[in-house]
Amino acid sequence: MMPDIQELVCIVCPLGCRMTVSGFSGDAASIAVEGNGCARGADYAVREATAPTRTVPSTVGIRGAALPRLPVKTARPVPKGAIMACMRVIRGVSVDAPVAMGAVIVEDLAGTGVQLVATRSMLAAE
Repeated sequence: MMPDIQELVCIVCPLGCRMTVSGFSGDAASIAVEGNGCARGADYAVREATAPTRTVPSTVGIRGAALPRLPVKTARPVPKGAIMACMRVIRGVSVDAPVAMGAVIVEDLAGTGVQLVATRSMLAAE
């Protein structure tokens, strides 16, 4: 059950507007947002109140490279409730060098439909 009033700080731009979100009755149109400095802030508040998502950064093991871990992240945000399932999958992933930045490491991470991608290139060790 959603709280009647939710307070949050906008992360859309550097202003960090303090917003209050209220009026949860099942649909986004009924939500009231106060304190936002722009329309993007109001959109963010509604999304955060109704279906929060996060980009998940992490690392996976890499064999045959100079470093033991390859930095990765989700290609787009995943539902906040799916983060732990994503991390369980990520913990079990290991790849072979070389890997190019942007390479897809996992096609459908934990059934979210979101790709896990490399955030740096890593050559094979010499």
